[in-house]
Amino acid sequence: MTPPSTTALYTAHEVEARTGIPATTLRQWERRYGFPSPARSAGGYRLYSAFDVSCLEFIRARQAEGVTVSRAVYLMREHLTIPARPMSGVSEPLVSSLVTALLEPDHAEAARLLTHAHTELGTEALMLSLMQPALVQIGLLWEQGEISIAHEHLASAFLRSRVSQMLEVAGQDAAGPLVIAACGPGEFHEIGLMMLSVVLCRRGMRVRYLGANMPLSDLASYVRHAGAEALLLTMNTEESLLAFRAEQPELSGLNVPLYLGGVLLNQYPHLAAELGGTYLAGGALEAADALLRQLKTPAVPDVT
Repeated sequence: MTPPSTTALYTAHEVEARTGIPATTLRQWERRYGFPSPARSAGGYRLYSAFDVSCLEFIRARQAEGVTVSRAVYLMREHLTIPARPMSGVSEPLVSSLVTALLEPDHAEAARLLTHAHTELGTEALMLSLMQPALVQIGLLWEQGEISIAHEHLASAFLRSRVSQMLEVAGQDAAGPLVIAACGPGEFHEIGLMMLSVVLCRRGMRVRYLGANMPLSDLASYVRHAGAEALLLTMNTEESLLAFRAEQPELSGLNVPLYLGGVLLNQYPHLAAELGGTYLAGGALEAADALLRQLKTPAVPDVT
């Protein structure tokens, strides 16, 4: 049987007529669950494919069986092969405008830029194609001595607060495997892990994000208490690696898979196996998809 076409053809109102799902609901699901992820016309209108329609019909069928929307989206991603769409590009001037607003600082303008971009791009592209490049530019300006560490911290704190809001929204209805995410001991760079946590939640996982500089003894205790199905740690510096090695025995006997990522692991992937974990390669989208594939799919709840 030929799979449905991924060519973007249908407007939101046409999809509403075909599936019975209101256009307003489609936009809500897009913001909360990352699906559907429509293309855009030259005029900025959302356009959906026949494949999108078939996925939405799958979700409606699960709803009719008593399954929640978040669970239905999770099952859809597990049982249907969803073709990857290229992430929407972000213009260099937009990134530069955000950097300028953050450094002035003009937080009202920065908020306006982010809100407009969120509407146009969606959550994942907003984080990975706008916020992340802006952070890189700001880091380079600090390294070159053009701004102070105070400027860098203020900009990072503002963006961190926005990602924190997105994480709260994304995690409201997640129903998949429980993942504990944290920065290891001595690691204070957390925005990248927060962005990955948002992506994981939007793919149906339940993520409890514990923040920066987590002692491994406390982390292991919490993982056991929560009954987590995976532990996700990031390390970006040599200092955090040394701190992890010093505390590594605290994770002995945890019996939960450990996944490791971050700048340092990207440079030295072999460290993951040495530290008793699995390396999550690639960016946030690739890492999230890899983790989702490796974790056990929970049983469908009995709704009869």
